Amino acid sequence: MNQPARRSRKASLPPGTLVHVGRRHSQSTTISLLRYGPEGVSQTDDPGDQVLAGLAAGPGQAWLRVQGLHEIQAIGRLGDLLGLHPLVQEDIVNASQRPKLEDYGAYLYLVLKALVWDQDAGDYRGEQISLVLGRNFLVSFEESQGPLLEAVAQRLGNGKGRLRGQGADYLAYSLLDAVVDSFFAVLEELGDQVEAVEEVLLANPGKEVLRRLHLLKRRALMLRRAVWPLREVISALERQEGGLVAASTRLYLRDVYDHTIQIMDAADTNRDLLAGLLDLYLSSVSNRLNEVMKVLTVIATIFIPLTFLAGVYGMNFKHMPELEWPWGYPAVLLVMAVSAAGMLYYFRRKKWF
Repeated sequence: MNQPARRSRKASLPPGTLVHVGRRHSQSTTISLLRYGPEGVSQTDDPGDQVLAGLAAGPGQAWLRVQGLHEIQAIGRLGDLLGLHPLVQEDIVNASQRPKLEDYGAYLYLVLKALVWDQDAGDYRGEQISLVLGRNFLVSFEESQGPLLEAVAQRLGNGKGRLRGQGADYLAYSLLDAVVDSFFAVLEELGDQVEAVEEVLLANPGKEVLRRLHLLKRRALMLRRAVWPLREVISALERQEGGLVAASTRLYLRDVYDHTIQIMDAADTNRDLLAGLLDLYLSSVSNRLNEVMKVLTVIATIFIPLTFLAGVYGMNFKHMPELEWPWGYPAVLLVMAVSAAGMLYYFRRKKWF
């Protein structure tokens, strides 16, 4: 069933009812638990109910990674074991959420939007990532089994950086930073494509260029819409006073916030540049049309006296002395040729074509 149909079905249900809204992936929902600390990392795939229920009570820090949201029963059962509010569970499986931060006392609930490449559509699409941040645990919910957060998991596994020695709040920062860094990759590719379109536009402003301009404008708008609310989420997380975010982590969150400002500025710059290129395209098409009309006008103007002469001598009067002249026909052709040549010379002198 398509996404709009699921939305309409969800509209008649009470709050807290789990209905998956979003892309349905072929992979099944996977759950993996990573417990880490300065001494190392241990991973458990498909942890049992007892382990999940005692997630916050275990040793060290815990990262519970859930990939795939379309198996409603598995998500609901996991949410109940973790003690998540029904509204949080509902938002987790609804992939059309806007980025936001909600404080539930014992934990924070964050919704993020990342841009990932859709191989089938040949374009970027938004993918939702939900985070539940507790005192010493973090639960991440991803729509699909993608590589976006895999770099953070690898850093955690090989012990590089500060991850192992920090709390779950620093892990949340690392995931936020990975999402924001993915925007830089999209932004860099967008800038390269804008430059390429500009070169093609100056050489051959065809319909394909117009299609690419609209595609790039849509991507720039998609990028800005993803980053704008994410900026507010990061700002709210930095100001959070419930004790779940350490003061040392706030400095890193501030750096990520600055990155979102840079992305928004660059996205706005690209949008303005694309708007200018669109104006340039319309101007180029208009100029080409004017050139065509100029040539057609010159041709039509040249044929006006020729048509007049042909019309005069095409009349069916009996007494037209020129019709009886032996050299009448060549003389008319000569007059037509001289008239056309004279007008061409005049137009050339005026630089009208």
